[in-house]
Amino acid sequence: ILFLMGGVIFLGYWFHAKDQLVDLAEAEEKEAGLKVIFETKAKQAVNLEAYEKQLEEMRESFGAMLRQLPNKTEVADLLVDVSQTGLASGLEFQLFQPRAEIPREFYAELPISIQVIGDYHEFGDFVSGVAALPRIVTVHNVGIDKAGKDGLLKMKLTAKTYRYIDEEEAANNADKGSKKKGGKK
Repeated sequence: ILFLMGGVIFLGYWFHAKDQLVDLAEAEEKEAGLKVIFETKAKQAVNLEAYEKQLEEMRESFGAMLRQLPNKTEVADLLVDVSQTGLASGLEFQLFQPRAEIPREFYAELPISIQVIGDYHEFGDFVSGVAALPRIVTVHNVGIDKAGKDGLLKMKLTAKTYRYIDEEEAANNADKGSKKKGGKK
């Protein structure tokens, strides 16, 4: 009888309880995975307000930077401002030559070749004045040599300003670029 009862218990376990234990193990594994997902999402939810605040600050900062980039109509005024800054610093311009615009992903680079005659203080005043302009202007490739007269110096540099390219203009530039590539085939 004991043997028969042991066999019945074993067969009951084998056919009924074993499947349930496998299902239980799978459910526990799934529960552990869901707990990890829940904890991750809970942490994100807790930090959501901070993330949204940070995103808003980034948008405001980006907007402020975009406002510092001249649009197409303001570029001519900015060139005049750079030139006036040099003249106000006491520099004598030998060259002030805007070069071709270089389109980038969402902005265009506008380089200006400049050569001026003056002394160190005037150069410093000029660069300081350019830095104080309300629009973004950067100074690159600065070289200073003797001018050969009255102890004055010649400064060569490239000033660059940047112009925001709106979505419509970016799409037009992309179309032009794809037409050029298509024409070379």
